[in-house]
Amino acid sequence: MKRHVELTGKRVLVTGGTTGIGRATVALLAAEGAKVLTFGRDRATVDAVLSDHDGVAGLAVDVATRAGVEQVFEAVDAELGGIDILIACAALGAEPIHEMEEDDWRYVIETNLIGYLACARQAIGRMRAAGGGHLLFVGSISTEIKAAGESVYSATKAGVQAFAETLRKEVAAENIKVSVIQPGSVATPMQECSDEEKREALAGHEMLHAEEIAEAILFALTRSERADIVNLRIEPRLQKTS
Repeated sequence: MKRHVELTGKRVLVTGGTTGIGRATVALLAAEGAKVLTFGRDRATVDAVLSDHDGVAGLAVDVATRAGVEQVFEAVDAELGGIDILIACAALGAEPIHEMEEDDWRYVIETNLIGYLACARQAIGRMRAAGGGHLLFVGSISTEIKAAGESVYSATKAGVQAFAETLRKEVAAENIKVSVIQPGSVATPMQECSDEEKREALAGHEMLHAEEIAEAILFALTRSERADIVNLRIEPRLQKTS
């Protein structure tokens, strides 16, 4: 019985791969021999990632816009020659909706939710033509704990969760897997605390390293062709839930 899917040579798009979970995932996939394309909004951070990993391609683009998504998938075709795996994790944090300007909270939704949907749609068309693929969405346990202060962010991640679980039923027969990874608290730039506070939280098992989420992503991607990791929740041992 073939137990695992090999990632060597797999064509992978990692959205938001310049910081945090995305960057850790790019590093891990590159080490596994995958052909990786990623992007971020800032050219300097994109270049920093590319300098760390041979064979990784990247561009500076805003996935919150229709033109940005089209540019990303033009690069998918040009740099990768297609796509086997989409890992969607480009996301922004947010304040409570009544503490944000109209344009700001709408931009978060365009990035965190619409960007995921738009990338999935583009990927599905290519995967169907190629005979299959894997869509993996980085969600959040915020959909479960519903902490005060996260109304906008939780709404986007709940939307991703519902979208993914429904989409899975729509594309499974076409040999396309759909998975969601739900991280708890992770020591990334999205966390609004100091580096020292992050170090203390990591030492106290109240936060996870981004690399630990990347390992969970790798696990989901490498199961046998018959197995689909639908939801995988990973959180620090002492996760704060309120």
